[in-house]
Amino acid sequence: MEETTTSTTSVQSESRMFNGVEKDCPSPTEKLARKESLKVQKQNYRQEKKRAAKELFSALKDPSVVIMSNWLKIRGSLKSWTKLWCALKPGVLLIYKTPKTDHWVGTILLSACKLIERPSKKDGFCFKLYHPLDKSIWAVKGPKGENVGSITQPLPSNYLIFRAASESDGRCWMDALELALSCSSLYKLTAKAGKEGDISTSSESSHILHLLQSTALSDTDLLQLNDTVLLGNHHMEHDGFSDKSEREAHDDWDTTANENGGRLTEESDMDQSDELSPGPQATAYVEQSTEEMAEAGEASQVETVSEENKGLIWSLLKQLRPGMDLSKVVLPTFILEPRSFLDKLSDYYYHADLLSQAALEESAYGRIKQVLRWYLSGFYKKPKGLKKPYNPILGETFRCCWLHPQTNSCTFYIAEQVSHHPPISAFYVCNRKDGFSISGSILAKSKFYGNSLSAILDGKARLLFLSRDEEYVITMPYAHCKGILYGTMTLELGGKVTIECEKTKCFTELEFKLKPFLGGACSVNQISGKIFVGEELLATVDGHWDSEVFIHEKRSGQQETLWNPSQEIRSGRLKRQVVQIEQQGEFESER
Repeated sequence: MEETTTSTTSVQSESRMFNGVEKDCPSPTEKLARKESLKVQKQNYRQEKKRAAKELFSALKDPSVVIMSNWLKIRGSLKSWTKLWCALKPGVLLIYKTPKTDHWVGTILLSACKLIERPSKKDGFCFKLYHPLDKSIWAVKGPKGENVGSITQPLPSNYLIFRAASESDGRCWMDALELALSCSSLYKLTAKAGKEGDISTSSESSHILHLLQSTALSDTDLLQLNDTVLLGNHHMEHDGFSDKSEREAHDDWDTTANENGGRLTEESDMDQSDELSPGPQATAYVEQSTEEMAEAGEASQVETVSEENKGLIWSLLKQLRPGMDLSKVVLPTFILEPRSFLDKLSDYYYHADLLSQAALEESAYGRIKQVLRWYLSGFYKKPKGLKKPYNPILGETFRCCWLHPQTNSCTFYIAEQVSHHPPISAFYVCNRKDGFSISGSILAKSKFYGNSLSAILDGKARLLFLSRDEEYVITMPYAHCKGILYGTMTLELGGKVTIECEKTKCFTELEFKLKPFLGGACSVNQISGKIFVGEELLATVDGHWDSEVFIHEKRSGQQETLWNPSQEIRSGRLKRQVVQIEQQGEFESER
């Protein structure tokens, strides 16, 4: 009995020895704590999986998150080429048979890929996506849960070779793919930083989605810019970033891109490698030397037509019918202003310093008043007579900027013609240091009514105050020309426009009034409007859009001048800086 007890004690002692260290047996409380800890770990594990899947599917399903999409030729395993529709999203490249995205072919996971340029004897531009370890680059399922893609020729599993129609298109695709690769790495960083909450609602994720949506492009037209302004000023050190912190963020972005699928150059068949070309230079802007601008009043909006030009107008009018759209009609040159419509749209930013002041206003009512003051400042700058800027060609771009001496900042402007029929112009304005940006697109339409015609700017501009996350949606008046067949040819502005901020419930309605039939000189260029905050009417506005505009405060009963483009104001407006002709791209307006 004694020997049995001794042996039992020895076994228990040995069971407590592990790697030479004696440990006590865990208590029931410790066992329960370990079990609870494991339960929490498994719960976190499942949440992380759901979060990653939710994040990817939100990018796949959101139609606005598209970095680039277009037709590309893809080489199959049998060395034959198939034309397929490719849609690039953050971290993935979706391939379809048609742009309708009904016939899914496959999905490439870019996080596992490297990007490389591929020499080719044929026309076009080739590049290659491949896995460095010859593993599969394809996702198992489609964006809608498809198990099998549309049947096409066999495609390789560990690489794909693409052919773009031109070198410029191919370079655009490579830049866009690099952006998608860097976006993918940013999502990974966000997933790690967002363990405490849902990734889809975290501030980092929402910022990245906002960045992607602000650079989302539906076709290659918006990407066919000069190399120095590709992908939202991706290479414009001095153009896109107004202070040191912005440049540092830009450098961090480039570092991430190089670490995750940066561009390489593949050796050619002759084992000859090209030298690396120098990077793009910062754009040099110079102050514009001359400006054409008419004085205020009706006299500057009247055109006297010579007898010779009247004959041209008559021959043109014989081809027209009331209600016709004039977008496809070739107009005589004597009524054309010698600059592009893209250039014309920049006239609204000679007083962009008013927006810098608006961003500093503490009250919502003060901000919308300042926004209205800036809005009115864009109308007085116009050429003398009846002049129409020429229609831009497809892919044409224009860029300029204005220096702000008070804040030591710069407002940058870039516009592009993204459609020819119908004519659509897209524009983007930004001053990051002062905290505002403006974006939008305008469809220019015109209607003929017999003795008059109207030029309608259909579209909206969106003004965003970056630090406040406030967006103001703005519309434009139409231009009305009368006296084409008889009477004096006169140009006026007409129609109702709105400035609305959904976040602050501020709303402004303005009406540009045409001159009545029996009106005198004081009834020309009249304007009236109201300012609301919620349902409350706070002020009314009236005056002349090319001269003085008054605001009447309802609460105090006082009247003050809201805007007056006096000679002092005109001479003190911001000086526009333009790009020298030798530094302009092939499709910029002056060229």
